[in-house]
Amino acid sequence: MDPLLLGGLVALCTIAVLFSGVSVALGLLIVSGGFLVVFDGMRSLELMPEIFFGKLDSFALLSIPMFIIMGASIASTRAGADLYEALERWLTRIPGGLVISNLGACALFAAMSGSSPATCAAIGKMGIPEMRKRGYPDGVAAGSIAAGGTLGILIPPSVTMIVYGIATETSIGRLFLAGVIPGLLLVALFMAWSIYATIRSGNAEVLVKNSYSWKQKFEILPRVIPFLIIILGVLYAMYGGIATPSETAAIGALLCIVVAMVVYKLWSPAGLWTILRDSTKESVMILFIIAAAGVFSYMLSSLFITQSIAEWIGTLDVNRWVLMGAINVFLLVAGFFLPPVAVILMAAPILMPIISIAGFDPIWFAVVLTINMEIGLISPPVGLNLYVINGIAPDISLKTILYGSLPFVGCMVAAIILLCLFPGLATWLPDYVMGTAV
Repeated sequence: MDPLLLGGLVALCTIAVLFSGVSVALGLLIVSGGFLVVFDGMRSLELMPEIFFGKLDSFALLSIPMFIIMGASIASTRAGADLYEALERWLTRIPGGLVISNLGACALFAAMSGSSPATCAAIGKMGIPEMRKRGYPDGVAAGSIAAGGTLGILIPPSVTMIVYGIATETSIGRLFLAGVIPGLLLVALFMAWSIYATIRSGNAEVLVKNSYSWKQKFEILPRVIPFLIIILGVLYAMYGGIATPSETAAIGALLCIVVAMVVYKLWSPAGLWTILRDSTKESVMILFIIAAAGVFSYMLSSLFITQSIAEWIGTLDVNRWVLMGAINVFLLVAGFFLPPVAVILMAAPILMPIISIAGFDPIWFAVVLTINMEIGLISPPVGLNLYVINGIAPDISLKTILYGSLPFVGCMVAAIILLCLFPGLATWLPDYVMGTAV
């Protein structure tokens, strides 16, 4: 069978299996095993265990459970609420200070936890009721937190970036740095839209309200600063050449647990067990998907599907930006139905040869891909963050949350366009800090 037709058949079968309700990892193994048996014979199954476990034989993978423990230990405390309160007290006199505080808290908490749902839950529990109480429109209150929560997969340290780095053999340090400026750009766009939407709604008077004494402003800082110091320390150790990403992640995880115990009195064995249990579950899920995706990639390569698609793309007489537009549409649709980690691991073997042929920077593409995945987190039918917000504020209809999130999708699309016009937004900082990639 022609490899291109075979590739189309693989895509259809993969979609059908995943929509059947089977877990992503198991679905990839079923499809891979089925096609290998049909086209390479039963002996091909002997290689599957070796490929499966071989994909996990990477020291870099240790950083994933460590960063997840960092996020879980932070999410298990009042760090999110304290971060929100600290920013709200310091920024309240700025026009739109409350919504700026919420989005700023989302950005900082995302950097600390690396988890979009955890960011939505931690900041939304405090931020949404407070914004509604002060007269902000429900759509702005819910949409800003849902969108702000997506920053968890872009702003470093990001588990999604680690997975991309492992899947494409790209420097994780460069990927982390590449997400900084685009992440700040998204925060600025989100803030600008939130303030504009509030003014347009006729509730401009709520943009300036409340005042706090200097004592109230300073008294909350000791509970927030330790976590921020840990994040800065982790990034400094990584980029200062002191330690590898895996080593800094391990140190950061330990320090976050210690701070949670000392600052927030998280002494109970049950609380610590919950952190480790939840972190283990999430880590195993991600590692299982990574291993299964390795088998899936082997199947695509063994049947010459990846190579044939890359060759076919190379023969197309189309502008490379038209090609990039088609890739963005594909990623956008995939992000509507699948989690970011699954999309990256499934698409990377096919997309990376195409990206190379078209002359795009893989570091820059990682940021574009991640923003597409962010859009999926606030878009139906899956839209995980939408359901998290609905769980926090059940009296706000899912329809209102969705409509409130759509303008932020527009902000993300604008960010992708800006990245296409000015690739240096993603590549300048990695090149400046770590030198130009060879």
